[in-house]
Amino acid sequence: MRWLAWSLRRSLDSSIRVRRVQYRKRGWNSPDLDAVRDAEAALSTLRRDVESDNLILVGHSMGARVAVHLAGRHSVRGVVALAPWWPSDDADLVPTSCRLLTVHGTADTWTSPSVSLAQTTWARDRGVEARWVGLPNAGHHLMRDFHEWHRLTSEFVARQLQVANRSPNAVNEEGAPS
Repeated sequence: MRWLAWSLRRSLDSSIRVRRVQYRKRGWNSPDLDAVRDAEAALSTLRRDVESDNLILVGHSMGARVAVHLAGRHSVRGVVALAPWWPSDDADLVPTSCRLLTVHGTADTWTSPSVSLAQTTWARDRGVEARWVGLPNAGHHLMRDFHEWHRLTSEFVARQLQVANRSPNAVNEEGAPS
């Protein structure tokens, strides 16, 4: 995610803040969900610092699971789920007011491209503006075709923040993908 954050900083407008969350503990560790709590704390700090609701969450694997859990609890403009680990109906947490981009390598053997496609389709069927993109022969670690992972992510983030800034009710402050 370090490379993706760097790529977003380079490709997006300099007024857009990009932040990475470092989890205190590894893993999902249910029922404590430390990763979700760590991300919620970072999201609260970010909202206070930028005074904006134009937030896009970007997560890879378990981070994509964290992102949809946050989207279900907090108002965010969009979620980019990269090779998401969604063992349950996690995409059902994305509210219809939030846009979803799911990108998955079709050769991923760590997390399931077919599950993320099904969950993205279910989200779209219940009214979420959702899109699934399969990257042929790409695996889990965003290495093969890394330019494509980065391009899709930065284009989605930029588009969602442009829409927000054109909205009559939008706060014309800095957007903040995380």
